[in-house]
Amino acid sequence: MNYRRLGNTDLQVSEISFGTWAIGGSWGKVNDAESLRALQQAMEKGVNFFDTADVYGDGHSEQLLAQATKGKEDEIYIATKFCRAGDIHHPDTYSEQQVRAYCEASLKRLNRERIDLYQIHCPPPAILKDGRIFEVLDKLQQEGKIRYYGVSVESVEEGLVCLEQPNVKALQVILNIFRQKPLEQLLPEAKAKGVGILARLPLASGLLTGKFSAQTSFEPEDHRSFNRNGESFNVGETFAGLEFERGVALSRGLQWIAEGRGNMTRAALRWLLDLPEVTCVIPGFKNVAQVEDNLAAQDVPSFSPEERRRLEEFYRSEVHPHIRGAY
Repeated sequence: MNYRRLGNTDLQVSEISFGTWAIGGSWGKVNDAESLRALQQAMEKGVNFFDTADVYGDGHSEQLLAQATKGKEDEIYIATKFCRAGDIHHPDTYSEQQVRAYCEASLKRLNRERIDLYQIHCPPPAILKDGRIFEVLDKLQQEGKIRYYGVSVESVEEGLVCLEQPNVKALQVILNIFRQKPLEQLLPEAKAKGVGILARLPLASGLLTGKFSAQTSFEPEDHRSFNRNGESFNVGETFAGLEFERGVALSRGLQWIAEGRGNMTRAALRWLLDLPEVTCVIPGFKNVAQVEDNLAAQDVPSFSPEERRRLEEFYRSEVHPHIRGAY
């Protein structure tokens, strides 16, 4: 496993880490025993960083992480998120009293005394521009409740606002071959300011695995069914903001990236790992096989400059005009 420094912090995290949205819920049925086996396999392979949130299965993924990392609290870093258990547009959700309550609840579920990275979970731009939430996080950090803090954002504009805050140490952004906009300005500015980048939804909700067809269906409790057009939260969180059938067609035009790299999954993750500004990719998983397939991305060939130019042109001409939602 290769490790990268998270911004200018003292955390060295595995370049392939994992998100736990899928094992918490909203990605179809899950099996806790299989989830725990997958977490164990990841840690045995050197993964030392996991991302979660208080709303993933109403805290269930945090509880699974507590169980999986018991006795390894000093070795395995956990990032969690807050605010979406409340009304994300109401200022009271970001009050010191409420944020403390969110923090204490996550600490209890995680069975930890300190959160390694505490992130605001995709708040509206007005909250970020107001800035008072960062003062609350400064207090929690000074008290030792959190080690560092960051923000999960939906758009480049939101990310740039966060970079104005001196103590933001990480940005979690939607970044993949179908979502290349952050490469232009956000990633270079984050690197210049010593802010780490966590690349979330690196496989565009599975589109970049190349395994879907236009007829693929998803379970009712899977967000790829109930949020396909942004019915429940930001449309960009599902299929990178692309309409599903169009996304499937676009993925067919990317099958060439798998040549010499095993499959599209590994190739799509490799493309991200080749970016020097990216601290780690955080794909989701539901079983051991998916963990192993994602980890194999470390060992496949990097993309040549010509291949990267080809993918950039594909994004600009074929993908960018069809992305929905703020990004």
